[in-house]
Amino acid sequence: MAGTMIVVGLTIAAAGYAGRYALQVMKQMEPQVKQALQALPKTAFSGYYRGGFESKMSKREAALILGVSPTANKGKIREAHRRIMLLNHPDKVPDQLFQDTIISDPEKYGSFVVVSA
Repeated sequence: MAGTMIVVGLTIAAAGYAGRYALQVMKQMEPQVKQALQALPKTAFSGYYRGGFESKMSKREAALILGVSPTANKGKIREAHRRIMLLNHPDKVPDQLFQDTIISDPEKYGSFVVVSA
């Protein structure tokens, strides 16, 4: 029993020293990591539109959201809009919060049955 306690104590001490060493090394590497992150191309993170929205949506803004060219024809715009609407349709991706609310309060919602896909 005493031997086990000594081994456990030494293991905890070793883990503490290893963590301390890792933090010191990370502090020394911080400038290098920041420089490496700044050197990454900005297009690597541009999969989504990250702009401020105008009060009235412009054609350019709608095209950026849909992921099409601002000069795209109506067919491409409709196709992109349909694709996004299908991806976000509540029947395709059920709202778990809504289901949890209904299940958690059956008195309020009655015998409403939730069917998951």
